[in-house]
Amino acid sequence: MNYSVVKGTSYVLVHAEDMVIHNGTTQSTERVVNPDSEYLKKLPNHLRSFDEAVNYIPNQVYIGNMRPEDLENYEQPWYDKLLEDASRDGKFGEIMPEDEFIGLVKIADAFDLVKLTEEFTESVRAKLEEHPLINDELLARLKKGDELVDIEKLIDEQGAEAIYYENEMVGCVKRGHDVDVNLSAHVLFENLVCKASGILAGLNLIAKNDFNPDDVDYIIECSEEACGDMNQRGGGNFAKSIAELAGFKNATGSDTRGFCAAPAHAMVLAASLVQAGTFKNVVVISGGSTAKLGMNGKNHVGKGMPILEDVVGGFAVLISENDGVNPVLRTDLVGRHSVGTGSSPQAVMSALVTEPLDRGDLKITDIDKYSVEMQNPDVTKPAGAGDVPAANYKMIGALGVMRKDLERAEMNDFIKQHGMQGWAPTQGHIPSGVPYLGFAREDILEGKIKNAMIVGKGSLFLGRMTNLFDGISIVVEKNPGKAEEEKGVSEEEVRKLVAESMREFASHLLQD
Repeated sequence: MNYSVVKGTSYVLVHAEDMVIHNGTTQSTERVVNPDSEYLKKLPNHLRSFDEAVNYIPNQVYIGNMRPEDLENYEQPWYDKLLEDASRDGKFGEIMPEDEFIGLVKIADAFDLVKLTEEFTESVRAKLEEHPLINDELLARLKKGDELVDIEKLIDEQGAEAIYYENEMVGCVKRGHDVDVNLSAHVLFENLVCKASGILAGLNLIAKNDFNPDDVDYIIECSEEACGDMNQRGGGNFAKSIAELAGFKNATGSDTRGFCAAPAHAMVLAASLVQAGTFKNVVVISGGSTAKLGMNGKNHVGKGMPILEDVVGGFAVLISENDGVNPVLRTDLVGRHSVGTGSSPQAVMSALVTEPLDRGDLKITDIDKYSVEMQNPDVTKPAGAGDVPAANYKMIGALGVMRKDLERAEMNDFIKQHGMQGWAPTQGHIPSGVPYLGFAREDILEGKIKNAMIVGKGSLFLGRMTNLFDGISIVVEKNPGKAEEEKGVSEEEVRKLVAESMREFASHLLQD
């Protein structure tokens, strides 16, 4: 079978300390229900600087400057073990500071909703002019900037939402409609952040990988945001809006949603579209979420920690026709949580892991690496959620023992060899399976591993439509070399065969 391949990846982070305070739902909710809370008073003293975010070990792993196994060299927690002079630029992407990103949000704005002060605009313009991925066409979208008094009037009188940098108002986002809550300033800002971080991921995908963006046919966007108006609240389309500015001018696209599992769903869809021949090159892409900034902030501040959920995440993956080199996506080894699977941890993991392995006559130990929900334990453990990747690996190992793929005494070695410590920001869909894909591609190409399983899981109850769980998985493995397609018969050969048959038929008629 001629599978599609993973041809490139990118991973980006945006440091967003002011957005933690003003746009994260934990904080915005607290301002409504308890505006004088001690948490809100203490919060500013627990925010990290951009340099601290860059020097944070898990963030360096996310953008590819460090590897997952490097985390084993540092005792947890990691937030108090900052690196020195780490780079914002990574092998897979970058970490962008908040002021530059606010400028990118303005660049992403197609309806003149974002208003930035003249002073801030010029400051950001100077920085973005030095950014290697921001061309003159994008820079021109910054425009001139507006008077602060006009921005304040929009906020005070017309429902605009303020934008802050270093605790100072530097602009606003206007509402898109007088009464439509789906086009409120708050929702539009959230969506513009998602779009802008998706654009950043797309720009880095092009810059960090050897391909022509004009060859991309289709974009699948897989965040957890929804854009639309009162008549179609989640109508979309983030995919084409990102493609327009990231440089995929020949692509069409659509949005795929599935809560945290959406990236894995999108991977399977993209692999299938390419393998079927519908498209030659498909990009799976996603921006991040302002809502989840500081989501566990109360627990972190309460324990004297810095706010670690201060970055917006994004990623992109290029899936292309089989080139005989890059790792293949085994669409015949897809695990899925069906409606009838059930929600127990054992049932879920069996559906996602062991069922596809059974179809391939594989043992649990035959998969070199499992990439599950790769949440950073620095974030989740203080919040009472434990070490999420470790819990997943224990369940996979337990299934291996039940199946007699390994002995109980081998469990710890299995987890160490086939698992990893988490490093991804808790941006919902961002940690779900895909953070390892860039490393998996590298490791398979270099012969360090032969395969990996990408596992995405999601909780559907959040939308109040069903209590069902969700999940999907796919195996990525070494390319055995491009399969030779079965030789077909050309049109010219068909004509020759027909002509020969006609001559033979005519000769029989003459003989008769």
